[in-house]
Amino acid sequence: MTTVAAIDCGTNSIRLLISDVAVHDGDEVGLLDLERRMEIVRLGQGVDRTGAFAPEALERTFEALRTYAKLMREHGVPFDAEHVRMVATSATRDAANREEFTSGVREIIGVEPEVISGEEEAGLSFVGATAELEAEEEGGGHPRPYLVVDIGGGSTEFVLGHARDGEGAEGVVRAARSVDIGCVRMTERHLSADPPTAGQVAAATADIDAALDEAAQAVPIGEAATVVCVAGTATTVAGIALDLPEYDSERIHLTRVTAERTGQIARELLSMPHERRAELGVMHPGRVDVIGAGALILDRVLARTGADSFYAGEHDILDGIVWGLCLGLSDPSGAAGE
Repeated sequence: MTTVAAIDCGTNSIRLLISDVAVHDGDEVGLLDLERRMEIVRLGQGVDRTGAFAPEALERTFEALRTYAKLMREHGVPFDAEHVRMVATSATRDAANREEFTSGVREIIGVEPEVISGEEEAGLSFVGATAELEAEEEGGGHPRPYLVVDIGGGSTEFVLGHARDGEGAEGVVRAARSVDIGCVRMTERHLSADPPTAGQVAAATADIDAALDEAAQAVPIGEAATVVCVAGTATTVAGIALDLPEYDSERIHLTRVTAERTGQIARELLSMPHERRAELGVMHPGRVDVIGAGALILDRVLARTGADSFYAGEHDILDGIVWGLCLGLSDPSGAAGE
């Protein structure tokens, strides 16, 4: 038994997963989650406009990391590259002063953040999101191929493939692509009014559709038999669809939401003022100002794929990172470099 930690630092949030890993008979791996944490730090604040991290955004991120480091010590996670992996995604790829970010992370948790490609990010999310679907597919609930969609703050990742085969991680990803649409980026770029005007929504929709054209050139998204959407936009929309009084990850995980209901929710969120969105029981305070853009992206994704629904997944890139640490691979999906 050993304990590992995965950290995912995106444009809007920073998240932690600490897991115990048991290896049986030399190769069979079992995982037990010990901690799942998420903090909205908005690291990507203004990056689309300025090209650099804001000092206050860096400090918010470092403060969250200090909390995570304390939890890692409490669970006995060794602070080395064999047991800790932190990936940094869209905002970090765009920032001119990312060395300031890198040195701060190294000082707090002992390892450098890896600025991974959008394709590797997509592959890791795929592994984490589909590990459970493999077992359930035999019952007919989740037919292949799977399209995993990860709507982040600055980018959205698409990956099409089959779930892990139980023997390893080879050959599961057919195609992957990251495009620069995300809830923070679209909000800052287009949706400045509260609530946004029809013209602003139309401009954001055109931007999103153009990015989906780009994604579809690399990933045959229309071939998906099951669409799994991960990260906070999708799980929040699912929580709204369930009419939950508060966020409940167990109830939300693998909830099926129809495309029709997704479109209704997107339109409702885009028509609400900030105060009304903040009153929704499932809404994290850090998502209130960007959830409309995220829901619009989700709605346009479903329209483009032709899917009649999506499944909201609570397991995502963090779980993929943990699998990589367990298996001794930097990219268990095989998607890196595609």
